[in-house]
This record gives sequence, C-alpha cells and structure tokens, in this order.
Amino acid sequence: MFWPMLAIALGFCGIAVLGVLAVRVFVEAQRLGRQVAATTERINQAAEDLERAATRLASTGDALR
Repeated sequence: MFWPMLAIALGFCGIAVLGVLAVRVFVEAQRLGRQVAATTERINQAAEDLERAATRLASTGDALR
C-alpha cells in the first residue's frame, strides 16, 4: 500500500511543480507583453518626431532656394 500512495503523492507534487512553473511563465509573458507595448509606443513616438523634424528641415531647405 505504501508504493501506490507514494506514486500518487509524487504525481501530485509533479503536477504542483508544473502548475507553479506555468504561473511563472504566464507572469513573465505578461511582463514581456507590457515591455513590447511600451517599446512599440516609444518607437512610434520617435518615428513621429523624426517625421516632424524631416518636414521642418524640408521646408527650411525649400525656403533657402
């Protein structure tokens, strides 16, 4: 009777470990998603700033002609 109970206990411990790892992976995936969203927002802002600067530079170049 000892071995079947041990097998059940070890199986439960294995499932518990997998559950903890799954939660950790989920939390890290959410954190990575937030970082990607923030980085995307920064890249979009930088692209808009670059576009505004290029537009001003082009208009300044046209004014010098």
